[in-house]
Amino acid sequence: MDIKIIPLPAENMKAKVKDESHLGFGKYFADRMLLVEWKEGQGWCDARIQPHAPFVLDPSCMVFHYAQEIFEGLKAYKWADGRVALFRPEMNARRFNQSADRLCMPAIPEELFLNGIKQLVGLEREWIPTAPGTSLYIRPAMIAVEPALGIKPSNHYYFYAILSPVGAYYAAGFSPVSIMVEDRYVRAVPGGTGEAKTGGNYASSLKAGLEAKKKGFDQVLWLDGREQRYIDEVGAMNMFFVYGKKIVTAPLSGSILPGVTRDSVLKLAPTLGYEVEERPIDVNDLMAYIKAGRVTEAFGSGTAAVITPVCNLCYKNETLQLNGGKVGEITQRLYDTLTDIQTGKQEDIFDWITFVG
Repeated sequence: MDIKIIPLPAENMKAKVKDESHLGFGKYFADRMLLVEWKEGQGWCDARIQPHAPFVLDPSCMVFHYAQEIFEGLKAYKWADGRVALFRPEMNARRFNQSADRLCMPAIPEELFLNGIKQLVGLEREWIPTAPGTSLYIRPAMIAVEPALGIKPSNHYYFYAILSPVGAYYAAGFSPVSIMVEDRYVRAVPGGTGEAKTGGNYASSLKAGLEAKKKGFDQVLWLDGREQRYIDEVGAMNMFFVYGKKIVTAPLSGSILPGVTRDSVLKLAPTLGYEVEERPIDVNDLMAYIKAGRVTEAFGSGTAAVITPVCNLCYKNETLQLNGGKVGEITQRLYDTLTDIQTGKQEDIFDWITFVG
């Protein structure tokens, strides 16, 4: 499908952020956006790159009432040689359609997803920051826009992508965070929407997250929704625990997101000399192993922050410290290696990088 480029007058272009050290995360947006429509009986149509602008939607649109909405997150990096690189975008396209299937939304052709994003990023390459730790965050999404009340799949959808120059996800940058294990609220169960990247999953996590912040913690670690015994994930990250030279994470049981960075860690770690294992992690055993010194590090993985070291883990009002509250050696090595591959400082032996023409 051809993508129409709608002209953007120079006088309508926004000023770029001059001080990239104060970008924050998700505060600024580039000049253009990608928009493609899907209509029942017609399929995907009207693909265009247009000026970034608000949508005008009827108050009865189904996204507002029945939460048919999915999204993705990936990044573009400007390398020292001037090339623009995307990290594993085909995985985002594939996961996007898996989420669409769970929410009864139409699959978008992967070629259209990828080509649309590449064209958009190519046009907006001047928005890609170059300071250390910065990147261009890409947010593809799909929403149901049929103006109708009644529970059913919509007959009209918008697929769109917007761009945001970003710095570190956490204000403190690559520094250890404190996490509280949630033992009251439940985020997802197998068979639900936990493995889909849909807004409802994040809305249901807000209350526990706010309560954790009041107690001085940065994030909430969710337990399984059936027994509230096994580790699932943090709201914005998959979780890993280091047992000596072995890195362990929870299996994809249907209630956690199949993270792109999670998969990258599992493939990268063995090449660095570490063993990896996917298995259920009992929270009581985990706390006992931390006490005994058998679990030496913990970290989260996700597109926004890449790798996030964990210094404290609290469960049932007992807080245990990991690695003396400092970034662990294995955590640091994984972070350095992944970010070096993403930014072109290290050879990509996995063929993870896609260049924007």
